[in-house]
Amino acid sequence: MSEDLPFAGLKVIDCASFIAGPAAATVLADFGADVIKIEPPGAGDPYRAFSAMPGQPLSGHNHGWLMDGRSRRSLALDLKDPAGRDVLYTLVAGADVFITNYPQPVRRRLGLAFEDLAPGNPRLIYAALSAYGETGPEAEKTGFDATAYWARSGLMDVVRADAFTPFARSTPGMGDHPTAMALYGAIVTALYRRERTGKGGFVASSLLANGLWANAYMTQARLCGADLPPRPKRADSPNALAAMYACADGRWFLLVMLSEDRQWPSLVRAIGRDDLLEDPRFLTSPLRRANATALLGILDAVFAAHPLTHWRPLLDGAGLTFGLVGTTDEAAVDDQARAAGMLPAFACSDLRTIDSPLHLDGVTKATPRLAPEVGQHSRDILAEAGIQDAVIDRLLAAGIVSSP
Repeated sequence: MSEDLPFAGLKVIDCASFIAGPAAATVLADFGADVIKIEPPGAGDPYRAFSAMPGQPLSGHNHGWLMDGRSRRSLALDLKDPAGRDVLYTLVAGADVFITNYPQPVRRRLGLAFEDLAPGNPRLIYAALSAYGETGPEAEKTGFDATAYWARSGLMDVVRADAFTPFARSTPGMGDHPTAMALYGAIVTALYRRERTGKGGFVASSLLANGLWANAYMTQARLCGADLPPRPKRADSPNALAAMYACADGRWFLLVMLSEDRQWPSLVRAIGRDDLLEDPRFLTSPLRRANATALLGILDAVFAAHPLTHWRPLLDGAGLTFGLVGTTDEAAVDDQARAAGMLPAFACSDLRTIDSPLHLDGVTKATPRLAPEVGQHSRDILAEAGIQDAVIDRLLAAGIVSSP
């Protein structure tokens, strides 16, 4: 690991699964931290099996584990056995950060609560991820990003195409990865505090808190007493200059013109409809809003006359803000994403992955490493913690620790 990275020498224990907790550890690893993954002997982290479940994309690789288990070392350790917990306590004594998303009852039952670990290491940052928060009547309730971040927060309701269409399911990790960034931020804030005070502490985030944060614009409006209008059907859009349009090839794009008075002339000239500048229905922004249905119909016909490849350079050339409705196929080979370093290659592999979404000036993040096999580094990790070879052999023989 490069000694130039900000977190070089930082020891992180990833005792979490499904997906936000481990993903926060991944960001720390990107900046040089040594991340040790704790997982059960045998099949390991249950998330290893997720990509093979019905309905998931199939490939020759365990893509979910490859993404969220990368750049760490694996210790297969039975935490249900007291001897296994003793091993963990030894590791925690020399660690900087401990990350878990075990529900509170499981933390208490396994002796992994903050109160259990902090006395052995006052400098430890204990980072807890939950579904609904650490306090309150549902603090011990389990949940995934689909249920707590996406559904409970109101996001599932407000992003429907309109109030008359069914709700849409989120894709795996859609709320987990943003939540991971919040947990990472909490950890880094606590590390900064430790630099000033010498003391560690407890930090937390939850899927619901991050879902509410993502839905903050609408939720804040409701907190202020606003009535939330249902999203209208596209044909009834109140603003034709902030709407979706289909091109001749069936590709769609979203047009967003917030500086409408300034950009309106640029739009009509780009699409070759200068006559709209003189149309009395569209002379001002209030008139364009009042006649949004008519303007939507005109623009529908214009954009439907040519493919997206025709319109993109014209809209770009006019300095207008729009975004094509891309596909995941396109995202995986996006030239801009590659040029900006968003899709780096794994070390010693032709495979690529998705980079964590933040950068520091002058810092080149660690090259992503392939996700480990179950217990791939068990013996090395225990030896580094000062555990004698004879003890390691007994742990392996008893199945408390496993190694390939």
